[in-house]
Amino acid sequence: MTTTDHDDADLEETGPSPVAETVTRPLAVTGIVAAVWAAGIGLTVLTTITLLGWIAAPRGALGTGLPGVFRTAVGFWLMAHHAGFTVPRGRVGLLPLGLMFLPGALLFRAGGWIARTGRVRGRYRIGVTHAAFALAIPYAVLSGLLALVASSSAIRPSAWQALLLCFLLAMFAGGLGAARTLVSTTNRAPWVAMLGLLPRRARSVAAGVTGASVVLLGFGVLIFLASLLFHLSEAENLYDVLKPGVVGGILVVLIGLVYLPNAALWAVAYAVGPGFAVGAGTSVSPSGVFVGMIPAFPPLAALPEPGPAPAVSLLALAVPFVAGAVGGVFTIRYQPTEATEAAPLWGFVSGVATGGVIAFLAALSGGPLGGGRMAVMGPSAWQTGLLAALEVGVSAAIAAWIANWRLSRRLRSRPEPLDDEERDTEELEFEDPDPVLATVDEPLPEGVIPIGDWTGSRTEPRPRGQDGPGGAAPARRRPPRDRG
Repeated sequence: MTTTDHDDADLEETGPSPVAETVTRPLAVTGIVAAVWAAGIGLTVLTTITLLGWIAAPRGALGTGLPGVFRTAVGFWLMAHHAGFTVPRGRVGLLPLGLMFLPGALLFRAGGWIARTGRVRGRYRIGVTHAAFALAIPYAVLSGLLALVASSSAIRPSAWQALLLCFLLAMFAGGLGAARTLVSTTNRAPWVAMLGLLPRRARSVAAGVTGASVVLLGFGVLIFLASLLFHLSEAENLYDVLKPGVVGGILVVLIGLVYLPNAALWAVAYAVGPGFAVGAGTSVSPSGVFVGMIPAFPPLAALPEPGPAPAVSLLALAVPFVAGAVGGVFTIRYQPTEATEAAPLWGFVSGVATGGVIAFLAALSGGPLGGGRMAVMGPSAWQTGLLAALEVGVSAAIAAWIANWRLSRRLRSRPEPLDDEERDTEELEFEDPDPVLATVDEPLPEGVIPIGDWTGSRTEPRPRGQDGPGGAAPARRRPPRDRG
């Protein structure tokens, strides 16, 4: 990997690479073991919870007999990967995004384990890709088989969604885990060092997208919680309608927590403009609120009253522009440009990429909830993504231009040039690290020339790729200094 950014790109190794250990398993075998481990732990946790519910609740609700309980647990496990399923009255695709944290955390650990113990070869970027594929392929195949096993006359999981979404989640979470492990020996913060694995311009765009997306989602959570606080009495009424009891009340709270990311994305869709639907023929947007009967679920009490949108809720329309400003500054912060006219372009690119991320997440946040009017729930992915790309992109372009202009003025007024450390360009690998050459303090035999400076100072290893077959840089004679 070539790194030239003067802020955070030179990843200096402070010790042996974590993957330089003695290994006995090839990468493919390590990936299969890690995939089985991640799936097994997740299934064990959900099977235990399902079994406790089967004992405490009416047994027909969670299946008949232990085989039925296991099929239900497998269904919950597939739901945690956001794989939908079909029931006799329609299709269920409105699944909680919060459940994805369980398999995501397990896959993150599995990716790190592969990077530590598998035969991962090559440079950092190549190693991360190999580790992610080694985990994602067997994990997706295993998920597809489990989707077939869990099928019954009452519930039929979607096998193709299980294959696709489990593969994508394993690639993302497992790749992050592998990258986190591979950069753990650098002298940078882990997440900053992980950004350094990307090419220079891709790194700056990724930083801008990450900053803008975090701002959007953070404000989405705040908007939902503020609206729920204003409608707390309606939430209490819906809770009384359910009459869940003590155990059921705990379950209602847990379900509300795992649906919190969905609610945050619906609030982002409201702030961006197109809003979202709570059933066929309904709309909740800044232009007006049109809803009918809603399910008796306490978090839905946060919906505004039918009619014109509350005036205070229109403050949410500023959220995408604030997110774009943050994204534009992050984009230039990680990679300034000498061409002033190029700065708004890269800011706009980061905004468009943010719109793509929001569109993907909006598609996951909604979906049908059976048949009838509940078949349309959540925001429109393409409308939310398009408007987010325009609003975030425009504000990011302006912020990037201003940030780049201020930075260029500061650099022009800087009297001293960049030092050697900031100019350093280095290719790093995580196998066979460069040897540390000791300082020569004692006289050498006649005819032996020390490597490096004739004054006996410590030598510096040459960049990776210029070494000899044995891994050490060949000696190069330098003319003696004129001491006159």
